[in-house]
Amino acid sequence: MQPISHLAQRVLKLDPPLTRDVIVQRDLRMPMPDDTVLLADRWAPRSGGEGLPLVLVRSPYGRRGPVGVQLGRVPAERGFQVLIQSVRGTHGSGGVFDPMRQERDDGLATLEWVVEQPWCGESVVLVGASYLGYVQWAVADRLPPQVKAMIPNMTESALTLEFLRADGLSLETPFTWGVNNALPEPTGVLRGLAQMRRKQRALDTLPLSGADVAATGQRVEYIQDILTHDADSPRWTGLDHRHRVPEAAVPVSSVGGWFDIFLPGQIRDFQALQAAGRHARLTIGPWTHANLDNTPTRELLSFGLALARGERPPERAPVRLYVMGEEAWGDFPSWPPPGYRPQRFHLQSGGALSTGAPADSAPDRYRYDPTDPTPAVGGARAAGGGRKDNTKLETRPDVLTYTTTVLDQDVEVVGEVSAEIWFRSSRPFADVFVRLCDVDGRGRSVNVCDGLVSLSGADKLSRATVRLWPTAYRFRRGHRIRVQVSSGAFPRYARNPGTGVSPATATELRTADQEVFHDPARPSAIILPMHGAR
Repeated sequence: MQPISHLAQRVLKLDPPLTRDVIVQRDLRMPMPDDTVLLADRWAPRSGGEGLPLVLVRSPYGRRGPVGVQLGRVPAERGFQVLIQSVRGTHGSGGVFDPMRQERDDGLATLEWVVEQPWCGESVVLVGASYLGYVQWAVADRLPPQVKAMIPNMTESALTLEFLRADGLSLETPFTWGVNNALPEPTGVLRGLAQMRRKQRALDTLPLSGADVAATGQRVEYIQDILTHDADSPRWTGLDHRHRVPEAAVPVSSVGGWFDIFLPGQIRDFQALQAAGRHARLTIGPWTHANLDNTPTRELLSFGLALARGERPPERAPVRLYVMGEEAWGDFPSWPPPGYRPQRFHLQSGGALSTGAPADSAPDRYRYDPTDPTPAVGGARAAGGGRKDNTKLETRPDVLTYTTTVLDQDVEVVGEVSAEIWFRSSRPFADVFVRLCDVDGRGRSVNVCDGLVSLSGADKLSRATVRLWPTAYRFRRGHRIRVQVSSGAFPRYARNPGTGVSPATATELRTADQEVFHDPARPSAIILPMHGAR
């Protein structure tokens, strides 16, 4: 009996394996060109494992426990052998872990070592999510002929740079990731909960440059880099692999989530592959970064295994999307899908939202207080994200809402969502956060997608263009469409101190009085890609 094998089969909802009798070779030594040695574990069927198609996983998160079961045992029971390597400076591998900076050279050296091993065979598939997917893009333009497919999940080719957008500094995700990689694994539930509370409290630290010490007791270089270097800084040289994406000559199947922190970049990478004429497909489900079903495993066992065997994978449309609201999958030929055209829904006086032009009206006003920042509720977050009830959030005085009348027919929105908000602040520096919500027949408001832009010169009336997360959503007949406007979503985004001082060093927090305009000369609107819109 192999209880862990049966448990994995049930949890991942998989068919019974070809074998449950697998072996693990621990701590295989891989020398890098600078003589640093990286360690790896090889999983294979006890009988006939040599020469099988090889799954290669490169990870900073260890090789054992759940990682070993899902990424090692499960494929090794179903037609593969698997090699899980700990990247430099992690879990026994030599050198120092300097996030994302060594993955190009180490990845190429690893591939060169792997294909020379007598047990490797003729086929390799690159697999993994998040950091494990990023390392695939780092080598995508120089793959040896043995590599037959890539399956990068919940990831993109310029991983950290999405956090550093000039129009809004992400805080929670890079901070939490940096802290988690600096802290030892908690032993016991109580210690784990204590660590979690300490991390959450640390995000309130002023200045933010001390938050890493508050959370871990030590300086964390990655967090300091996030806070002090913008996306154009030389500090990030070598981390951006976007230019390698079109050169990926092997078929690529990407799996993402509507509430994943890396979704915009993942879609960008897919579009680059399609534009280059590459064999690419994209699957997006109703998932957050930390909440994913068995789709990547199924992609490996169908798409990946077929290509590794020299066969055609099962036919399907290039783009498969889970349409929320309808709660069903749909197939499309491309992203954005054809047939969906932009429809403007204008903010109106009295909290209304409609496709009609706004009438003359006074602006709506609210006060943003960074000492009591508008909280993040759901959305694209590594933890605590997804679809959440926003009803309580919308009672706050620093959140404006605009809502349609009850829909007399279904409205399907699929594609890129944006907003144009005519805005003025009492401070030169302010943020505009816009969120699209679905209000059901009971009045419950659930978030669909959102985005934030940071403004300078905000004390002068201007049109703020906000890029929201992409989505696929069906607003049902009897529901209403709602738009929230506020000035933050903390701690997903760093709170705007209102002073223009860098978040890393700001110690003074200033309240700001905000105005949102909606009149014929200043028609604030959300732009939704709707099926059949004109």
